Amino acid sequence: MYAIIELGGQQWKVSPGMHLVTNRLPYPPGAEFTIDKALLIEKDGKLQIGKPYIPASIQAKVEAHIRAPKVIVFKKKRRKGYKRKKGHRQEMTLVSIQSI
Repeated sequence: MYAIIELGGQQWKVSPGMHLVTNRLPYPPGAEFTIDKALLIEKDGKLQIGKPYIPASIQAKVEAHIRAPKVIVFKKKRRKGYKRKKGHRQEMTLVSIQSI
């Protein structure tokens, strides 16, 4: 059994017991929430395809809020003495899928 869902502005193929890292969600760590934007659900070899969504309830739990590795942004213009160095760490959420 699996489903294709929309979460955090992205589409994910998920199955029960799966962990995924998505953009920061507005739920506290340990909170359980329901995802109702399912685009496709496969169960026992039968496919349900939404137009655009299927009325479904996928139970998920926020495991933790984490930060992605640092990305360095470096700008330079040669022979002008111009250099800028900036770092960025994207805030992410670790989510586990409980049931479909």
